[in-house]
Amino acid sequence: MGVRSTTHVAPQASDREFFGHPRGLVGLFFTEAWERFSYYGMRALLLYYMYDRVVDGGLGIPADTARSLVAVYGSATYMSAIAGGWISDRLLGDRRATLLGGVLIMCGHLCLALPAEATALFVAMVLLAAGTGLLKPTISSSVGDLYAKNDPRRDAGFSIYYMGISVGAVAAPLVVGTVGQTYDYHLGFGIAAVGMAVGLVVYLWTQRHLSAASDRPKNPLRLDGIPRERLATVVSAVVAVLLGVVFCATTGVLTTGGVVNLISFVAVALPIAYFVAMLRSSRTTEVERVRLRGYIPLFVAAVFFWVIQEQGATVIAQYAAESTDLDAFGFSIPASWFQSVGSFMLIVLTPLFALMWLRLDRSARPPATAHKFSVALVIAGLSYVLLVLPSAQDGQAHPLWLVGSLAVVTIGEMCLSPIGLSATARLAPAAFATQTMGLWLAAGAAGQGIAAQLVKFYDAESAAGYFAAVGIGTVALGLVLLAAAPLIRKRTDVPVEV
Repeated sequence: MGVRSTTHVAPQASDREFFGHPRGLVGLFFTEAWERFSYYGMRALLLYYMYDRVVDGGLGIPADTARSLVAVYGSATYMSAIAGGWISDRLLGDRRATLLGGVLIMCGHLCLALPAEATALFVAMVLLAAGTGLLKPTISSSVGDLYAKNDPRRDAGFSIYYMGISVGAVAAPLVVGTVGQTYDYHLGFGIAAVGMAVGLVVYLWTQRHLSAASDRPKNPLRLDGIPRERLATVVSAVVAVLLGVVFCATTGVLTTGGVVNLISFVAVALPIAYFVAMLRSSRTTEVERVRLRGYIPLFVAAVFFWVIQEQGATVIAQYAAESTDLDAFGFSIPASWFQSVGSFMLIVLTPLFALMWLRLDRSARPPATAHKFSVALVIAGLSYVLLVLPSAQDGQAHPLWLVGSLAVVTIGEMCLSPIGLSATARLAPAAFATQTMGLWLAAGAAGQGIAAQLVKFYDAESAAGYFAAVGIGTVALGLVLLAAAPLIRKRTDVPVEV
């Protein structure tokens, strides 16, 4: 019987068949583009489907509850990505985890395509969160596996890959949103399912070009080294939690509001637990603790940035549908189209910001990470302040107000999201390098968990007050971070002992 080799096969630098990049990149590019098409297409419709009247094809869920459910769904998706990365690293490997995630996502969209009311909705949200959690971190990891660590094509390869994300995100609301809002919600969700199915076909057709490193767990779980007592305790705890959730759900104890509050709590508690564990660990050096404490205010700033940015699928989506003049240009604009604005701006702005950061970082006084984060917070706050004036006036707002607000917050995202990834990789304790990248995802989860509570206070009649309070509060937080930037820089620039 032959023994399968577990030796790592290095990527071939000579593989340049896709615009000078490995052939596997083309499959991952189109797989991710179709997956994002399905995700953002579904998200463009989800809020409207939840709160629309039953006679109009919706579920008739109260608008405030619908906004909170969409927010905690996004939060659960971010948190599941942490678990998905662990499952891939320890159990399945990137290739199988990506494939399983895609299948779960497709099944989730199919559930929404069926007219099975609220039951199908909640089953779909579980499948979609679990599937996205498996696919998102693993397909990105597969891109990295295509290149050797010193391959100069790596950054360009990831840029091409992320362009696939943006292309799918721009197209989805225009196609799925139009069909869902104009004809039938379930037909729109069905198109999202077809999009994921196409992505799976592309992935299966091209997976032979992936690196062998994507085919197996990078850090396999070995049960033979774990005491049976500890293993039994872990299994018992998991089973107890699952049984408790099932019991609460079937007896009515775990209501919709209870689910929202539970996920919000977990989303905030998770990163706190991460930080406590890393700061108290004997594997974290004293210098790393200093740098980690400097990272905490940056993480908090990211959380509150995502509180605003991720409301594009909740508060902003409802504002687009109810408070915006969708006939201002002489034809009817589906409200879901506005969710393409941010992704389109990312495509336009990414090369410009990459060049700007390169020049600023090479200047005599390069801006610190805290400076960039503070600018991001101030800009995000201003995107909401911008909506105060049209919201305070009688009548519906011109669409350009909303387009301007979404464009502004995207500029803030360019000051925070890529910078945050870089800072996280730089400041992570050596013993927790991979887990700290998962912690960065937890910032998005915590932001949406907080937003799930915050969006309950939005009302079309008092929209100006809501936008003013949230916007001014975020601007103030950005100014506080700016004042604290020198102290943060002193901590984060402490050199790590070698």
